[in-house]
Amino acid sequence: MPPSAPARPASLRDLFLSFTWLALQGFGGVAAVVQRELVERKRWLTHDDFLEDWAVAQVMPGPNVVNLALIIGGRYFGLRGALTALAGMLALPLVVVLLLALLHARMGSHPGVAGALRGMAAVSAGLFGAAALRLSAALVRHPLPLACCIALGAAGFVLVAWLRVPLLYVLPSIGGLGCVLSYYRLKP
Repeated sequence: MPPSAPARPASLRDLFLSFTWLALQGFGGVAAVVQRELVERKRWLTHDDFLEDWAVAQVMPGPNVVNLALIIGGRYFGLRGALTALAGMLALPLVVVLLLALLHARMGSHPGVAGALRGMAAVSAGLFGAAALRLSAALVRHPLPLACCIALGAAGFVLVAWLRVPLLYVLPSIGGLGCVLSYYRLKP
């Protein structure tokens, strides 16, 4: 039985509301919830389509999830869809951020607020780690051996986190090396 085609947004309104909801859920880091929403809940993308689109969104300039919104909106509704998805990602979250900035300006020095913000940072890190683990399942189907993928990821981590090499240099070098190795592995 062939796999069913992914669903699609019913309308521009559906696209706008879905990306608004996505942006509000992932406050502080949409990456943790974007795969669950678009693949598992909405079924607008297959898992493999999501990984491909997410990879493209990551190498484009700008926030990854905004790039992904533009890609998905454009795929289903052209330029109007891309702009609608972008508006959904940014409009209401911008209002929330401005209100929170006003609130923080008034209450930011309170010890309870500082503690709450530290707690939220820990939760965000955990959500990001969970999303990374979920996406790592795709490495099984990657043409490079798992050890090579882990080595490339570890090299990127060491260069950025410990040696403080700018991502502008790490992404093309490590990413390029991964692409070249994959190409030679797939070459007939």
